[in-house]
Amino acid sequence: MTSLFERIFDAGCIKFGEFRLKSGILSPVYVDFRGLVSKPALLREIGGALADRARQIGCERIAGIPYAGVPLGVAAALAGDIPMVYPRKEAKQYGTGKLIEGEFQPGDRVLVIDDVITDGASKLEAIEPLREAGLVVTDVLVILDREQGGTRLLERAGCKLHSLGKLSEVLDALVSAGKVEAEMRERVGEFIAANQFA
Repeated sequence: MTSLFERIFDAGCIKFGEFRLKSGILSPVYVDFRGLVSKPALLREIGGALADRARQIGCERIAGIPYAGVPLGVAAALAGDIPMVYPRKEAKQYGTGKLIEGEFQPGDRVLVIDDVITDGASKLEAIEPLREAGLVVTDVLVILDREQGGTRLLERAGCKLHSLGKLSEVLDALVSAGKVEAEMRERVGEFIAANQFA
């Protein structure tokens, strides 16, 4: 998995500097996987890795979270031949008025897929309509865990977090590969420790 994260870094998905996060705090690291839609070979490789983990976890459907999780879910669904659904951010105001796109039956076990997790709040927002539709959601899979409290929040909601990598491990690998300075690794480590969400 180390070489995959090196390619993810080379693709510009992990950036260092000063970035304001959705929470309002300033972070020395920013993770953005939305550009993967323009890198089909890397997206295919990540889809394969997600599909492998999905098979290990076990599920009947994948649910990609809009917006970044939808192409990841599609890539994993194609790689693993696993049917996919996705919750809409808002109900359609025309046609069927669906909140969830794709075919499913109540009781189907669904694995939620997204790009990254920080505090986990956006994952819970996506899980709610899936559960309300009768789907069973007990697992969430992301490419990268920022290690800032998402695991705890999901556990309280009855979900287990799975990831292809944790930020601290990825940073260690990038330092070993000579792609990130040890000083930046230390700075990000201090940031993670100081910004844990309940």
